[in-house]
Amino acid sequence: MGLSLVILAAGMGSRYGGLKQLDQMGPSGETVMDYSVFDAMRAGFDRVVFVIRKDFEDEFKRVIAQRYAGKINMEFAFQDLNDLPGNFTAPADRVKPWGTGHAVYAARHLLNEPFAVINADDFYGRDSYAQLANYLKNPPAGNKVRGCIAAFQLSNTLSENGSVSRGICSDDGNGHLSKVVENTKIYRREDGQIVSKMDDGSEVPLTGDEPASMNSWGFMPEIVGELEKLFCSFLEKSGKELKSEFYLPFVVDSLINSGKAEISMLHSRDSWFGVTYKEDRPMVQKALQKLVASGAYPEKLF
Repeated sequence: MGLSLVILAAGMGSRYGGLKQLDQMGPSGETVMDYSVFDAMRAGFDRVVFVIRKDFEDEFKRVIAQRYAGKINMEFAFQDLNDLPGNFTAPADRVKPWGTGHAVYAARHLLNEPFAVINADDFYGRDSYAQLANYLKNPPAGNKVRGCIAAFQLSNTLSENGSVSRGICSDDGNGHLSKVVENTKIYRREDGQIVSKMDDGSEVPLTGDEPASMNSWGFMPEIVGELEKLFCSFLEKSGKELKSEFYLPFVVDSLINSGKAEISMLHSRDSWFGVTYKEDRPMVQKALQKLVASGAYPEKLF
């Protein structure tokens, strides 16, 4: 079986102010996504599945798809807020799709082989893809839903320009993920303390050493059926809310708690960086230029 890389690229970029997925960051006009595809290819992935929105399909294909033609197999899936299981319907006033879990659900008809999932606007580094590929090529035996996460140190995943959303991971002591809790507003205060702001306004202090989920996952295809079941349960409970989101970490956490999944903890040795805010752009450009200068990447990727 081959290996697929699922790239979640349907985000609206509301905090960024545009389609950051297509913004040129590298020295030869590369997007962050180009580095992900390049690293995945040299790790052994042979297909990429882009999850995008129908309204920017033409622009996305014009800017991105032609770069990879003849180099890696490509598929496209479309995240639409009305693409729901069963008889569920979206509230009339809802604008946004349903989050990262919904984005993977949108590609369900293409996920019949081991696959990794990443964000389009995050740089994960070569080691992350090598570890993900090694797991997916050699998954543990068993009848549970099998998967892995490539985690990063929380303090290395923050933005100087505003809060970020991160899944804080816990290890069961045997190399498996025991819990992932989505924190939607993590930031470093002026006094240097990293905190997670709760819905009630309270702040929970964090050390910065916590393993953080940057939405870099590997899964065997059996997760797809479980994903749909959990999405149905989510819609029954929160489907009438205008801003509720079906997060992929919630899916994993639910499967672990129910005893249905065994998720291996991988710890990437690379540095993560990404684009959440427009102000993050210079930092990302500088980081990529430094990596190219070091010889880690060629001057021009494709």
